[in-house]
Amino acid sequence: MSMRSKAVKKSVLILIACLFQAAAVLAGCESAPKSPETSSAESSQPSQAGTPIDHSKPLTVTVFNNAANYQGEQTGWYGKLVKDKFNITLNILAPQVAGDQLYKTRSAAGDLGDLLIIDNSQLEELIPAGLIMDITDKVKNTKYLSQYVDNHFKPFNAAFDKVNPSGKIYALPTFVADTSPTTFSEEIPYSSPIMPWDYYKGVGAPKLNNLTDLLNVLKSMQAKYPKTPDGKPIVPITLWKDWDNNGGMENVRWLSNWYGYEQPDGITTLQLNAKGDMVPLIDDNSMYKKILQFYFTANQMGLVDPDSASQDWNKVAEKLTNKQVLLLWYSWQRGFYNSIERGKNGDGNAAVPIADTRIIQNSDAYYGNGRVFAIGSKAKDPARIMEFLDWIVSPEGMRYYTNGFEGFNYEKTADGKFRLTEAGQTAFQKNTPVPAQYGGGGYQDGQSKINSMIMSDFVKDPDTGEFYNNNYWSSTIEANKTALTIDWQKTYNATNATDYYLKNNMIDIVPNINTSLGTDSSDIKNKRSQISNYVKNTSWKMVFAKSQAEFDQLWAKMKTDVAGLGWNDVLAVDTAKAQKIVKMRAEAKAGK
Repeated sequence: MSMRSKAVKKSVLILIACLFQAAAVLAGCESAPKSPETSSAESSQPSQAGTPIDHSKPLTVTVFNNAANYQGEQTGWYGKLVKDKFNITLNILAPQVAGDQLYKTRSAAGDLGDLLIIDNSQLEELIPAGLIMDITDKVKNTKYLSQYVDNHFKPFNAAFDKVNPSGKIYALPTFVADTSPTTFSEEIPYSSPIMPWDYYKGVGAPKLNNLTDLLNVLKSMQAKYPKTPDGKPIVPITLWKDWDNNGGMENVRWLSNWYGYEQPDGITTLQLNAKGDMVPLIDDNSMYKKILQFYFTANQMGLVDPDSASQDWNKVAEKLTNKQVLLLWYSWQRGFYNSIERGKNGDGNAAVPIADTRIIQNSDAYYGNGRVFAIGSKAKDPARIMEFLDWIVSPEGMRYYTNGFEGFNYEKTADGKFRLTEAGQTAFQKNTPVPAQYGGGGYQDGQSKINSMIMSDFVKDPDTGEFYNNNYWSSTIEANKTALTIDWQKTYNATNATDYYLKNNMIDIVPNINTSLGTDSSDIKNKRSQISNYVKNTSWKMVFAKSQAEFDQLWAKMKTDVAGLGWNDVLAVDTAKAQKIVKMRAEAKAGK
């Protein structure tokens, strides 16, 4: 179970391509892309072990994928790319679309699929059940994956010692960064206050000392900017329910990070801080309650989107693309609207620090972040699946996933590095049409529906010496010296948001921990489910309560009712999990 803030939540991966390009540099242009660099899938290619791999027969790979927000065949440009290179068609099964019962049904039948993208806790269940293939030798015989075996894959798999005492490699963790276990490379924390810079400046850019100041500035912005230029209503805060699966409101969970408390994935009853202090969600002084109170007060002030209780994430994404939302809190949300061209006019979403915050931020996911790629024990043609996985982490595969097509999204510079094409900032936002010979359809529509990676974009491209993440290309940094960036840097006397928070002692960076925290007994699993549903439902009622008295009554009733559902039993299990996190963080800091 990952303790890393970035993308631990399965639904957060919904727009991982957007995350990679979060700082206003989403790419795409009208020029024709280069064709894929390597093999026709019609011929047999030798594997790294020397055994020929026959691509002549079409292969449909069933991908059971917790990260996917799409179910069905991968189509569009990425689908054509995989078909042309490997003669493989990806058929994606997505619990987020089909429901959580899909996992239970297919695992009970003894066959989840050919390629699996599952949570750490599920891996721990599936290894002893015999539903995961031992890929130790297969990984060692690859060209690219083998480079990461000793420093990343072995240590991760060894952590599952209860079900994997011999330290075999059963799975490849997701979004592995090749930096260090205590490095945080990103320019902005995963969750922090973000607002449209021009609107914030338009109301005088008042200093924000606390959440009350934030609400007041949102009220001022709402009054001055009620609609978009084309007449769409602007809302200060918008919420959505369909990501709530970690014991409470997901929108509350991530704002708790602003004040130093995180709720690790899989822990549903408590939050902890960088010192290791643990506070139950239902404690009267919990950060969870403080953020619920913030949203309640915001709603009383008319600042919460009335669509919040009924809309799903897709509707929220549409509003972000239209600049209809004033408060953002995920770093990658900036990518829905920001572009270099808009930045030149001072237009775009930017960090707006609040003085009394102290953000908790997990370091880069050196060992991964809570999910894994694995091969099902009944997989058809595992050699071809492994060849595909090896390509995914190759320079070519990484470039396609993170940055699209050379010539379409980016181009080489004279010094051999890459730069985004001048017209290539809006392929994602505008769903730019892709030429028919490369699969046709819209660029965003055709992106990889796998929606996850083995190695993250915080790995360096060997050909350029720069991260695959195009935010950190030297060309992007230079191009992104826009009016918005320069004005922000001048205002805060910092290079970027992370720099500001570090300089002002407003952030605690804790080591990323990626391990198994154990599986629940059936009794705890049942109690956890009942409690989580109750807390989620009551939390939404509290946000939209008619009065402070009703808010307080709902809170008091929830505290009493969850006790009767077995709260203390689940809390004891979560406390043990959190203690393991605290211990491993201390060891990571000590270099153990």
